[in-house]
Amino acid sequence: MRRGAADYRAGMTNAHTESATLLILGASGDLAARLLMPGLGGLLHHEPERRVQLVGAGTEEFDDEAWRAHVAESFAAVDAVGPAVDALLESTVYRTVDVTDAEQMRTLLDECDAPPSIYFALPPAITERCCAALAELDLPEGTALALEKPFGTDLASAEKLNREVLKLVPEDQIHRVDHFLGRSTVLNLLGLRFANRLIEPMLNNQHVESVEIVYDEELGLEGRARYYDHAGALVDMIQSHLLQVMAVLTMNAPATLTAADLRDEKGLVLRATRLWQNDPVANSRRARYVAGTIDGRELPAYADEEGVDPSLETETLAEVVVEVANWRWAGVPILLRSGKAVASRRREIVITFRPPAHVPAEFEGGGTPDRLRIAISPDEMSLELNVNGPGDAYDLGRATLHADFGRSDLTAYGEVLSGILDDDPTLSVRGDTAEQCWRIVDPVVAAWNAGEVELDTYPAGSAGPDSWPAGACQDEPAVRAEQTTPAAQRPE
Repeated sequence: MRRGAADYRAGMTNAHTESATLLILGASGDLAARLLMPGLGGLLHHEPERRVQLVGAGTEEFDDEAWRAHVAESFAAVDAVGPAVDALLESTVYRTVDVTDAEQMRTLLDECDAPPSIYFALPPAITERCCAALAELDLPEGTALALEKPFGTDLASAEKLNREVLKLVPEDQIHRVDHFLGRSTVLNLLGLRFANRLIEPMLNNQHVESVEIVYDEELGLEGRARYYDHAGALVDMIQSHLLQVMAVLTMNAPATLTAADLRDEKGLVLRATRLWQNDPVANSRRARYVAGTIDGRELPAYADEEGVDPSLETETLAEVVVEVANWRWAGVPILLRSGKAVASRRREIVITFRPPAHVPAEFEGGGTPDRLRIAISPDEMSLELNVNGPGDAYDLGRATLHADFGRSDLTAYGEVLSGILDDDPTLSVRGDTAEQCWRIVDPVVAAWNAGEVELDTYPAGSAGPDSWPAGACQDEPAVRAEQTTPAAQRPE
C-alpha cells in the first residue's frame, strides 16, 4: 500500500528501503534519457538505501543488454554509483509495446514488482489515448500517475483530461509534474518570505509597486520544433511554470508545510488571479526572433529553423501582465515574461517597492526604487538599496546586499521523482490549479489567435523588440556590496 503525504516525513527512512517500481512510458525518448534517468540516478546515488525497479516501455527496440547500457549511460552523466544504482541496473527491463493498447498495457503492468508509479514521458495526445487504455484495466491498488506539462491545450481540454485521470486513481496519486520549482526552491522562497519579520510585512500592495517574474534564455529552438512550435513561450513557460512561481511568491503563509496546506494556498491565489484590467490585448505581448548573433554564434530566424511551420506564428518571447485580486495584492501589476534567444540568461523574480513617502530635498540621487531580486537556479537573493556613498554624504548611491540560498543535492527531476516515489504530492500541480492556469491565459490565446495582438520581431541576441517597454528585469545590476555573513558561516 502507498503511504499518504501526511506521514511522508515520519516514514521516509522506512519507505526508502521498501521496493518501488517506476514505469516510464516513452522510456527511449529524449526526456527520459536527458532528464528523468539522470534524476533517478542522482536520487539513488544520494540515497543508497532506496530500492527502485525501473521498467521502461516504448515503441523502439532494445534487448536487455542494450537497455541496461542505455540506463547506465544516463546514470554516468551525473556520476551515479552505489548499491541502489547497482540493484536497479541488475533488475531493470524494457518492453516494446503500444501504450495505447489495453492488453499490451496489462502485460506491461505484470512486469512491475510493486504498484507502479507510471511516468508518461509522452506527447499529450498519446498520454490521453494511453489513459483511455488504462481505464479498461483494474490497476494495482496504489498505482500513481505522473504527467508532464502541458496538461491539456486549453481550459476545456484540461477539465476533460482531469476527468479521465480521476477515473484511474485518486487526486493525491496524480502528479502533474512542474520540474521548474524543485523542493529546495519552494522552501527557499517560503523561508525567505515567512521566516523574516523584516520581509514578510513588506510583501503586499501597501509597499510593493510591481512584480516581474522572468525566464529568459540565450538558447534558441535547439531542435525542439516538434513540441515548441505548437506551444510557444506562453504555453511552454508562462501558463505552467511562471504562474506556479507566482503562486508560491504571493500566497499567504500556509499553516504547515504539508502538501495539503501548500496546495490549498496556491489554489486560492490562482483563483484570485486575472489579467490586468481584464484586457488581454493591452496587457499581453508576443514576438519571435529573427536571425542574429549570441556569443559569436549565428542563429537563423525562428521561422527558418528546421521543423518550424511559419504559418503557426509561434511566439518565442511573451509577456503577460496579471493581478492577484485579493486583499494582499490587489492593484499590483505582475509581469510574467519568458523568451528564447535573448541577450542574457535571466531566471529571476524582481519585486520593486514603492518610493518612500518623503526624501529630504538635500539628498541627491536615490531616485531608483528599492528592489528585492530572487534568482532561481541557482537560488540567490539580492536587496538593492539607496545608501550614502563615499565622499559627499548628501550624494546617494546604490548598494546590493547579497545572499546565496541552500542548494539541493538533487536535480529538479531528482526531486520530482523523490516526491513521486515517496507518495508526496507537494511539488505536484493539483487538478484544479492546472485548470485555473488555463483559465488565466485562455483570453490571451484567444486574442492572439484572432490577430488582435501583433506578432513583433527581435534579433536573436537582443533584449527583445525595441518598441516594448523595458522593465526592472532589464536594468543593469547594482554593484554587489560585501556580504555581512561571517566568512566561517558562508557556504562553500
